[in-house]
Amino acid sequence: MRGVAVTDNPLPEETYRFVVGPGETGRRLDIILTERISAVTRSMIGNLIRSGHVRVDAAHRKTGFRVRAGEEVVVSLPPPLAPDIRPDDSVFFKVLFEDDDFVVLSKPPGVVVHPACGHRSSTLVHGLLAHCGSLSGSGGEWRPGIVHRLDKDTSGIMLVAKNDRIHQAFSTLFKQRGVEKVYHALVDGSPQENKGRITLPIGRHPVNRKKMAVLPQGGRNAATCWRVLQRFSDAISYLEVRPETGRTHQIRVHLSHLGLPIIGDAMYGRKQGGRKGLAVQRQCLHASSLSFVHPETGEALCFNAPLWPDMQEILCRLGGRQATD
Repeated sequence: MRGVAVTDNPLPEETYRFVVGPGETGRRLDIILTERISAVTRSMIGNLIRSGHVRVDAAHRKTGFRVRAGEEVVVSLPPPLAPDIRPDDSVFFKVLFEDDDFVVLSKPPGVVVHPACGHRSSTLVHGLLAHCGSLSGSGGEWRPGIVHRLDKDTSGIMLVAKNDRIHQAFSTLFKQRGVEKVYHALVDGSPQENKGRITLPIGRHPVNRKKMAVLPQGGRNAATCWRVLQRFSDAISYLEVRPETGRTHQIRVHLSHLGLPIIGDAMYGRKQGGRKGLAVQRQCLHASSLSFVHPETGEALCFNAPLWPDMQEILCRLGGRQATD
């Protein structure tokens, strides 16, 4: 599939049916389904289970249900919504590299990556369709071409697929942790050490479902390496951050847990995160580079996105406040 399909007629439901194997006994229903149906994400699987589209031996079960060998699992995928995603050339981004298969770009802060509830227009996807004409359909009708994402207020480098073949190849590469990602962040705090590695599981916050949190139980494994590049007065630090995994809000959650919240982060930062006279308008987090071996050609590639101008300006202003310790 190439491009974004806009359909006039409803599509039929697609049904997956299988019997649990002996080696799958005791495993969670949502995890089994994620492995069995590669085109659907774990979060989508959870929504399908909760909305009654999954049955085990004709009975509705919860996401954490432990399956047993011989049980029949039936999944009814509802027809997708037919979005009308029209190209929008007013959405700005910087193209760093482009060929027939993919685009590497630098996303501005404040731009949502793809359409979602509350963000139906002016997303990066709308701008990409204006630039490219069409994108891979493997990400789904709401996320054409999107192999990985950045938060709305995180700036920096992204890779976008133009066709299904390269989309699947890059998706596999990201899942296998074959892409090295480097971020830069301004944080509120000055760590005692110059570098470190945090390995704490991350999951949905038990109270505020819009947030993620470090969870002692039930979270997904997450690892983040960091090192201090520069220290400033008023306990501000400039960090290089290398996430080894790709959990939602991972860098923001891990750094906040360390007592080093990203300056300007309204969700995980301190309320006075912008109190230092810096006029911060967003979380000071920038995705700086992606390095990987091309999944088809075997060529080693590295793409870099210069620090977005607003963060660069803040660093310049902090330059006169460099710590002396």
